[in-house]
Amino acid sequence: MLDNLKKYNIILASNSPRRRELLTGLGLDYEVKLIKGIDESYPPHLKGDEIPIFISRIKAASYRPVMAENDLVITADTIVYADGEVLGKPKDRDDAVRMLKILSGHTHQVMTGVSITTRDFQRSFASVSDVTFDNLTDEEIYFYIDNYKPYDKAGAYGIQEWIGFIGVSGIRGSYFNVMGLPVQRLYKELCSIE
Repeated sequence: MLDNLKKYNIILASNSPRRRELLTGLGLDYEVKLIKGIDESYPPHLKGDEIPIFISRIKAASYRPVMAENDLVITADTIVYADGEVLGKPKDRDDAVRMLKILSGHTHQVMTGVSITTRDFQRSFASVSDVTFDNLTDEEIYFYIDNYKPYDKAGAYGIQEWIGFIGVSGIRGSYFNVMGLPVQRLYKELCSIE
């Protein structure tokens, strides 16, 4: 499968072990390359899935100057969007507690923007999943934060971790998107590349 990509050197531009795991699941040969210090800020007028698409394009733009002729770079950004507020990676324990209390007992959106970039073209898309949390007790929130240290995760949680097992009561959309990479949609996009 994906024989159409044999002419490309596929690069995953992400430090996320979850994205690496998910891309590996597609059976692709790829390498990971990182450029540190990319500014991931975005204009304040952007809303919803416009934000992670914008950031995935900013990440891709950082790779363009160093791309070889046959490189195909995959960049992604995931945000948690709750009542119009972007919940990024928590700054500290108090911020993580604040985020999980916002999510507790409510439905929020997880939005991942993905850009597929070569020297000749760029395709960008977003995937949106609705995630519903049951009411979480303070004890559950503190236990999760203290034992799983979710400081590298948007919204202060990983659905594939303990909090997802005990807290997520429903999901509409791609589970893998919530983990950080909508692999089914990415597969479809990769299949259509000539």
